[in-house]
Amino acid sequence: MSFSSPVSEDATVGTAIAIVSVKDVDAGDNGHVVCTVDRNTPFKLNSSLRNYYTLVTDAALDRECVTEYNITITATDSGSPAQKTLNLKVSDVNDNPPRFQKTIYTTYVAENNPPGLSIFTLSAQDDDWNQNARVSYLLDETTVGGSPVSSFISVNADSGVVHALRVKSFDFEQLKWFAFNVTARDGGSPPLSSEVTITINIQDENDNAPQVLYPVQTGASVVAEIVPRAADVGYLVTKVVAVDVDSGQNAWLSYKLQKATDRALFEVVLDKDAVKQKLTVVVEDKGQPSRSAVVSINVAVADSFPEVLSEFTDFTHEKQYDDNLTFYLVLALAAVSFLFITCVVVIISVKIYRWRQSRFLYQSNLPVIPYYPPHYADTGVTGTLPHGYNYEVCITTDSRKSDCKFSTLDNFVLSLQCQADGDRNMEMVLQKPLDRENK
Repeated sequence: MSFSSPVSEDATVGTAIAIVSVKDVDAGDNGHVVCTVDRNTPFKLNSSLRNYYTLVTDAALDRECVTEYNITITATDSGSPAQKTLNLKVSDVNDNPPRFQKTIYTTYVAENNPPGLSIFTLSAQDDDWNQNARVSYLLDETTVGGSPVSSFISVNADSGVVHALRVKSFDFEQLKWFAFNVTARDGGSPPLSSEVTITINIQDENDNAPQVLYPVQTGASVVAEIVPRAADVGYLVTKVVAVDVDSGQNAWLSYKLQKATDRALFEVVLDKDAVKQKLTVVVEDKGQPSRSAVVSINVAVADSFPEVLSEFTDFTHEKQYDDNLTFYLVLALAAVSFLFITCVVVIISVKIYRWRQSRFLYQSNLPVIPYYPPHYADTGVTGTLPHGYNYEVCITTDSRKSDCKFSTLDNFVLSLQCQADGDRNMEMVLQKPLDRENK
């Protein structure tokens, strides 16, 4: 028997699988052998020569249905039959593309998502085997709102996990939904593929506060309304109009009067004596957590325009006056504090300087060694005192008064007195009469 195994599943009908030879030692009709195979298999035997048979395919093979066959060949003659079983394996061919359970998937993701959020996981099955069944996922490049879809999401080629990109989060107010295609491709040669569509719906979050459209309020302007003095209960003072760009209950708005100069004036009855009123209206949405906007309205109760103008002017100037007064008070306090600190520093510096001077002059414990200069003789001098000088210093370590005594050899004495307060007095005393002829 000549046998070839395995056989490719794409083998055509009539492909030879094996050549079978039979032999019977009997003679005559007893030596004539007939071979057959099971009819439940896609194979048959063709006889080309006496006692030689060829096993061929009788139908198409499909490895995904049957991976191997046990083929039993029965040989019979006039006597007892003989059997031979062959095990035939079917090799795989990449004849099945990846398969998704659905052709369209829909998923939801909240706006302001964290970077790298896992949105969805794709899964495709391939009935082939080994490399032919290995599936990879590829994002089909399209545009969403003028931007490439790859700037919003990415698809993991091996696992099929769809991630939101780390750079850009979804914003419901700009993009409510978008769709893109993903291709699943196997590793066969040539590769086979299939495509699926994914729709991502962005869910709204309460990330926008209400915006007041009317009355228009800017930083420098004053929102003012006029109420006549004869107005009755239920008189329409003004309307507050606001919108919220969120959706659903996040955009449901409620209005309430948060602050008023006289709350009863606008809730119950009009006070005829009140001339000007200031109202604060709060607009809140129904989101979780709720967000709000505030608008302030000045109301003047007057019957003539000059009265109204004066009242509105007061509204504006009151706040400006308070702001200016606070600024000048803070500035004056800072100036006084600076001058005070400067004076304290100067006084302390002077005290320290005087204390060091006093300590140096009067509290020194170093011994004093008197120094007596030699006697000098003047030659060639025409002055009235042509003689040398000497001096004597007398200083005590525990006294606040020191005497320095300078004297000539014969006639004069210079006396220097140092007082405790730093004053110094010098005196020159003539000891005896001068003699021009002798000196």
